[in-house]
Amino acid sequence: MSIIIKDQAGIEAMRLACRLASEVLDYLTPFVKVGTTTKEIDRLCAEYMAQQGTVSASLNYQPPGYPPYPGSLCTSVNHVVCHGIPNDKPLKKGDILNLDVTVIKDGWYGDNSRMYVIGDASIAAKRLCALTFDAMWLGIQQVKPGGHYGDIGHAIQKFAEGQGLSVVREFCGHGVGQSFHEEPQVLHYGRPGTGAELKPGMIFTIEPMLNLGRKEVKELGNDGWTIVTKDHSLSAQWEHTVLVTETGYDVLTLSAGSPALPSFVSTTKT
Repeated sequence: MSIIIKDQAGIEAMRLACRLASEVLDYLTPFVKVGTTTKEIDRLCAEYMAQQGTVSASLNYQPPGYPPYPGSLCTSVNHVVCHGIPNDKPLKKGDILNLDVTVIKDGWYGDNSRMYVIGDASIAAKRLCALTFDAMWLGIQQVKPGGHYGDIGHAIQKFAEGQGLSVVREFCGHGVGQSFHEEPQVLHYGRPGTGAELKPGMIFTIEPMLNLGRKEVKELGNDGWTIVTKDHSLSAQWEHTVLVTETGYDVLTLSAGSPALPSFVSTTKT
């Protein structure tokens, strides 16, 4: 399957879907605190999506070989790398949490995730979350016409490993548009100058998953979804959906409550 280049109408539809996805996270942020369960966050997510006129892409999502996903968003706590299923366990002080939200608006998919630190966490946990955020933005800064997907992965890998973190290999970013997952796969490791050439109109996610310990992961239990670090070390992930423009990049998953940019980033659009 080839990489889909979006026309102007598609870009504007994606801009709306992505902003709405980010606004879901804005809404949920005040509820992410000690004592709240991820199942309650899931309920609030579903209610808010109904109000904004979107549909959850994750609820009942069932790729081949998987059971239907049971939540309106993914809630990954501590050593859960991705696809954590909302449950009744209250969040506790020191936890770190990833909320991964994908909405469908008029047939277009907006995909993003953020990390949250619950109360006062360890220095190592806070450092992991902050460095993963930086790694995502270092990847975003590689996006420009004539560049290559390998440039993104290389920038993330070089930074992460230089900070003593490991990069999860089994999961990656992806094209997104009128399907949840389109070509290409956007690896968060690799060599510069490799992979397909970046061209204006391409839209894809950059969503590095970095671990405090080793890079190896495994499926937890038998729910068919939850992925954890094999060594039980903490894992963090941030995700934006990005458009390749004529001159650089444009981050689409932005809203009023989006986290402040890292010190080395001056703009969300080049």
